[in-house]
Order: sequence, then structure tokens, then C-alpha cells
Amino acid sequence: MRKRPSRALVPALAASALFLAAGCSADPGQSSAAARTPDASASATSTANSDQPLAVAAAPAAAATSTAVARPGAAGGKARKTSLKVKSYDSHTRRAVISTVAKGTSSPSPTGTPTPAGTTAPGRTAVGDVIASAPAPGAPDGLLAKVTKVIGETADGTEVQTAPTTLDTLLGGDDAKGTVPVDPASFDVERLLPDVKVSWAKTGDIHSGPEGTKVPLGSLRVDVATKVATAEGAPASADASVSGFVQVKPEVDFSYGGGASTAATASTGSTASGPGAAYLGISGDWTSQWALKGRAGATAKPVRLPFAKLHADPVLQVGPIPVVVNLDLTCYFEISGDGRVTVDVEQDLKGDFKAGGTFGTAAGWTPVNESHMDSSPVRTSVTTAGSVKAALGAQATVGLYGAVGVTADLAPYLRGEAAGTVTATTPVGSGTKSDVAGSGSWALYGGLDLSGTLQIQLAIFGTPVIQHAIPLGTLHREWKLADGKM
Repeated sequence: MRKRPSRALVPALAASALFLAAGCSADPGQSSAAARTPDASASATSTANSDQPLAVAAAPAAAATSTAVARPGAAGGKARKTSLKVKSYDSHTRRAVISTVAKGTSSPSPTGTPTPAGTTAPGRTAVGDVIASAPAPGAPDGLLAKVTKVIGETADGTEVQTAPTTLDTLLGGDDAKGTVPVDPASFDVERLLPDVKVSWAKTGDIHSGPEGTKVPLGSLRVDVATKVATAEGAPASADASVSGFVQVKPEVDFSYGGGASTAATASTGSTASGPGAAYLGISGDWTSQWALKGRAGATAKPVRLPFAKLHADPVLQVGPIPVVVNLDLTCYFEISGDGRVTVDVEQDLKGDFKAGGTFGTAAGWTPVNESHMDSSPVRTSVTTAGSVKAALGAQATVGLYGAVGVTADLAPYLRGEAAGTVTATTPVGSGTKSDVAGSGSWALYGGLDLSGTLQIQLAIFGTPVIQHAIPLGTLHREWKLADGKM
């Protein structure tokens, strides 16, 4: 489970609108169950056409406390929207208090207890119920749990004992697929260095950040400028600094396919559950511009300095089910080298990235790792012999209901090296010649590394448990920005 860091608050607003879906088959018994259950009207609407898939969309602000309940194995037991609310939850004991809001009121009331016949009246909580809730008191990452015992009534509702469960108990044989833009205004931000500025823009001409900062709609930008340790023996004129910005338009990719698993179960006569396919990942547009100047006190082993941590909990409305996604971004810069070379370099970088894990019944969980970037040097200067490498990147983790599933690290970098006694400078602008003095050679490179890990918690889909973390592998690209010989 991810432990949430303390964060400075940025106003949390509703997630951006979106839609995307894939085919599924609805339970033919659901319509009759919906007619008997007052809470099922929304579910009946979403499944009225049995050939329609579960819709996937960012949950509207009004659904910020929504809850869905499924009763696996019972007639009409498919997941449905309900007026039940998680009034409180204790993560240590796994006990929850469940209340309901009576129609025509905004006040929660106790849900009651199971009927003596062993059945449960509509709107009541019973043993075996699977509950999916948006973030609630005591469950800031949302709650996905199965009721194992009804303890009794309290002033706030029905107290129940719960146990962990998986998404397949709610989604069953349905299919769903969606790409969810994350509202940049919904991020909480923890600034780790003094001179860090955060900007974002969204529809309605709403902007946050320093005046004059231009940010595309839906994007989040983090600027940093800081001094770094200067190499021992470097002259005062070689003071080292890093500055620039990371701008990202993050999206969460989610899919679930129950059809293949259902077909396999029918053909074998087994009672196995779980999806036939699943995917969880993060993607988005990326823009960055950063500069390294001076003679940094670098070491052969990269030294990483985080400068901002960001967190958001977008809620996906998958049919009637609130699926809570937990997204963390840590922006950092990293320097390595021999501490001998003095540089003055700056680079613009634009592109996109995608990282995650995909599941199929034949191959199990396998990594997805893609990035397409274009760069242009703004200025390049190398003085004296030596080597240096500087990255300005972001590490992202994405999970469901507090269980981290994918960690991805995107690290665009600049690398400079020189041999002999050389001073080389490339002025700003294309087609200009480099000024080189001394004897030797030099070269400057841009590049990117994309790496990460698939975590055991991806089993929250209901797939077989990953026995150990699976590396995404490293996507590595490098290109020459400028070079010269003397």
C-alpha cells in the first residue's frame, strides 16, 4: 500500500470530461432485479441495451462520494449504483460503517440488518457484498472490499467487517476501456526546494501560476531553478546551476476484458474467475526545457535531487462502479560525471510517453514501454576535458484503491564529453559554426531513458498474483546535438 506524503494543498477540482469504451455482455437477469431495487435505476440505464459496453468516464463532482455494490452469486447480483455510503473506515481493523441516504434527503441513515430469511432487503448491507467506494473518511484512496461480517448498528450506520477483494468480483464478464485525462488542478503539490513554481490551465480560461506563464489546456508545469554543488577546485566563474521546467499532460489508461475469461470458464466447466485481459498505465504529452551551467561537483554514481511531489486521486466511473486511481509524480534532476568539465548547455524537448502493464491469459502480465521525443539545442558550450550528464525527469506511480501497480521513470537528459584541451561553443541558431580553441574533441548529446516496474498489486484486477516485481525494461535513446574537433 502506498503511504501518502504530506503535501501543500492545491485546489482540487473535478476531473476533465472524457469517454471511451469497449464491448461487453450484460446479465439478462439484471433488468428484473433493477425493477425490484430502488437503488438500481442508474444501473438499469447503463445496461438497458445488453449489447452496450460499460461506459468509462471521469466521475463528475457530484459522484465524489459514489458507491457501488455487487452481490456475487446472487440473482441480480451484478454491480449497481447505490445510495450506500462509507461513513468511516479503519484501515487497521478493516472495519467500515455503512450508511444510506434516504430519498429526498441529504442526511445519512443506518442501513439496517439482514432479514431473518437470510436474504437482504434493498439498500441493506449483507455478508458477501462487495463494496467499491470513492474516497471516504479513513479511505482517502477509495475502498474496494468484501463484507465478511455484519457487526451491528451504530448511530452512524451499520458496522461491518471487511476483507480485501479484487475488481473481477464487480466487473465479472464485462468489458471496459478508457483513457482518462487527469485534471491538472486536482493535484496536491509538495514543493521540496524553495524556488519551485507550479502552473496549470484548464477550460473556462482558468489559470494558476506565475503571471505570464503560458500552459496548454489540461497541462501541468513545474519550474525549478537552483544552485548545485561546484566541483572541488573549480574557479568562482564556474559556479554550477540547474534551471528549467517539466510540463506534462498526464492520462491514466485503464481497461478490463472479462469476455475471454468467461468463455474459457464455460468451455472447461470450471468456476475460475478473473479477467481475460487487463491494462493499467500512464501516458501523456511531455514538454521540457532545462539548462545546466558551470562545473558541477558530479560523481560517477548519479545523484538525484527531487524538487516537487504531486498527487491526485482521479475517480473513473466504470459503468456504475467508481474505480479510484492513485497517481503520484515526483519531479527531479540528476547529475553524474567526473567533476572536471565546465558546460553551458540548454535543450528543448517535446513528445509523448506511455508506460504500463498489460495482461493476457496466455502471456500473463507484460510491460508496455513507449516514448517519442524530438529535441533541439538552444545553446551548447563545453570547456576543458571531462564528462557530465544531467537529467530533468519525473517518476510516476499509478495504482488502484491505494495499491501501487505501475512505477515509470521518464528521464530526458543532456550529456557532454570532451578530450584534450578544448573550448568549444555553438552559438544560438541553426547553421552557425562552432568556435573551437585548443587541441582535442568534444561532443554533446541529448537522450532519454524510460524504465519502471510492474508491481504485485496489479493482482487487484483479479488476475493471477505476480510472484515478484517485473521490470518494464529500459527504453534508451540518444542523439547527437553538436560536436567538433581541433
